[in-house]
Amino acid sequence: MVVQALRRVDVVKNFEPPAAAPASPANGLAVNIRGLRKSFGDHEVLAGIDLHIPAGEFVAIVGRSGCGKSTLLRLLLGLDQPTAGSFWFGDREGEVADNRAVRVMFQEPRLLPWARVLANVEVGLGNDRKLPGARDRALATLREVGLEDRRNEWPSVLSGGQRQRVALARALVSQPRVLAFDEPLGALDALTRISMQKLLERVWRDQGFTAIMVTHDVAEAVTLADRVIMIEDGRIALDLQIDLPRPRERGSADVAALEGLILRDLFRNSKAGDDA
Repeated sequence: MVVQALRRVDVVKNFEPPAAAPASPANGLAVNIRGLRKSFGDHEVLAGIDLHIPAGEFVAIVGRSGCGKSTLLRLLLGLDQPTAGSFWFGDREGEVADNRAVRVMFQEPRLLPWARVLANVEVGLGNDRKLPGARDRALATLREVGLEDRRNEWPSVLSGGQRQRVALARALVSQPRVLAFDEPLGALDALTRISMQKLLERVWRDQGFTAIMVTHDVAEAVTLADRVIMIEDGRIALDLQIDLPRPRERGSADVAALEGLILRDLFRNSKAGDDA
C-alpha cells in the first residue's frame, strides 16, 4: 500500500519559483503565485499564498467552505483583483498569457439555451469563430467528449452529464494552456461523476494543459491530481504529491489511504479552529 506522509507547508516569506524549468512536452503554462492576499472589508480571505505549479501539472485544491479556495481561483481567472501580492503564468515574472490561454469550467454548465450544442461550443472560440476551419475544430472537440452526434440538439434535451461535457468542449475548443475547474462535477450523480472524472483525466493527458481543480471531494482530488493543496484560514496548510500510478480507481486501497490521511488532517485543523 502506498501511504505518503503528510507534509505541512508554512508560508514562504521569500518565495522564488525554479529559475528554469526542464523542457517538457506539456502544452500547459506554469502558474506562479507570490504573497497573494485578498480581503473583503476587514475579513481577510487569503492571507498570503505562495505557490508554484509546473506546466502541465494537475493540482486539486481542497478545504472547508469559506477557506479561500474559490477566491484563489477567481483571482487567477481575473474575475477579482487581489488586495496584495502577484501571480503570473509562464516562467518569467510579469509574463502575460494570451487571454485564450486560460479557461474555466464551472459547476453549472452555463450553456446558452437558445443555441444548439455546436453553437455553444463555438462560443469558446471567441472571435476565432469567423476563421476558416473554426466549425471543424468545434466538431472535433465535441467528438473528443463523445457528443458529436448531439451537435444539433438543444441544451434542454441533454442530461446533466451531457451538458457538462458540452461545457468542457467549450472550454477545450480554444486549446487552453491552463484550465481551471470550479467544482465542475459537484451537481452530478455518482455514476456520471465517475465517468466525467475519467473524461477529464483523459483530455488532460491528451492535451497537456495545466489543470487547477477546486473540489470538496477529497477522493476526487486524490483520484485525479498529481498534487493536492489544502487551504485553511487563507493559507496553504498542506501540499501533498500523489505518487500513485494512473489510471487510479476510486475506492482502491491506496486512494482510500491517502483520502483518509487528508481528511484526518482537515478534521484536525477544523477542531483546532473550533477550540481556538
